[in-house]
Amino acid sequence: MNRIAQTFDEALKNGRKALIPYITAGDPTLEMTKRLVVELAGRGADIIELGVPFSDPVADGPTIQRASLRALQAGTTLRAIVQTVAEIRQQARIPIVLMTYYNPIIAYGIPAFCWEAARAGVDGVIVPDLPPEEAGDLTAACREQGMASIFLVAPTSTVERIRLIDQHTTGFVYCVSLTGVTGARSRLAEGVEDFVSTVRAHTTHPLAIGFGIATPQHAAAAARLADGVIVGSAIIDVMERSPDADGLVTRVGEFVGSLREAF
Repeated sequence: MNRIAQTFDEALKNGRKALIPYITAGDPTLEMTKRLVVELAGRGADIIELGVPFSDPVADGPTIQRASLRALQAGTTLRAIVQTVAEIRQQARIPIVLMTYYNPIIAYGIPAFCWEAARAGVDGVIVPDLPPEEAGDLTAACREQGMASIFLVAPTSTVERIRLIDQHTTGFVYCVSLTGVTGARSRLAEGVEDFVSTVRAHTTHPLAIGFGIATPQHAAAAARLADGVIVGSAIIDVMERSPDADGLVTRVGEFVGSLREAF
C-alpha cells in the first residue's frame, strides 16, 4: 500500500486527522529543506508537501511566489529536489508529496521523472495546472511506479467534476477551500463547510483541505470537516520572520507543533 493511503488509514483507525505542512523545496536552500522535513516529522506532521519552485505559477499567492523565487535564485531544480528526497529518506520515512506545475515534469521527461522520483522515495504528486482529462501519461507512469496522483477540487467544481476527479485521483482529494490563490487568510472561507460536505457525498477518497489556513484555530475548524489539513503560506510567513537558520527550524517546528496540538 502507498504510504499516503496507509497514513490516512492509520489516522482514521486512531480517530485523528492528518496534518500536511507545505514548504517550498530549496527555500532558502535544499540543505535547509532536509532539516525542515526531519523537524516537521518530529513535530507531528503526517505527510510533507514539498513545493517545486516555478517561475510562472497560477495557483500560488505572493508568499509562495517569494519562496519560489528565493529557491530558483539558489539554483533549485526538480532533479535536485528528487535527489534531496533520497537524502531525506536516510533520516525520515514520512510520506512526501511533490506539488509542481506540469512544465518541469515535461522538461524532465514523464517516465524518467516518475521512475527516479519513486526510487528516491517520493510518494505522490500534485500538479495544479494539469486537469485529469489531460493527465493520462502522468497518471499511468505514477501508477506503474506506485506513486499517487492527487487532483484538486474547488468550490466552483460541479458534482460531475467532483466525481470525475475522484475517479482519477489516488491518495486523497485536495479540497481548495476558496476561489483564489494560496495565502494565509484571517478566517476560513465562507461556505467551506457546505463545499466539503458536497465533495464528501460524491467521493470515495480521503479529503484534505488547504488554501487560506493560517492559525491553529483555522486548522482545528478544517479538521472537523476533512480527513487532513494542509498549511503552507503561514509556515513560510514564519520562515520569513526568522532571523537565522537555527531559529528558522525551531520556529517552524514550534508553529507546526501548535497546529498538531489543535486537532
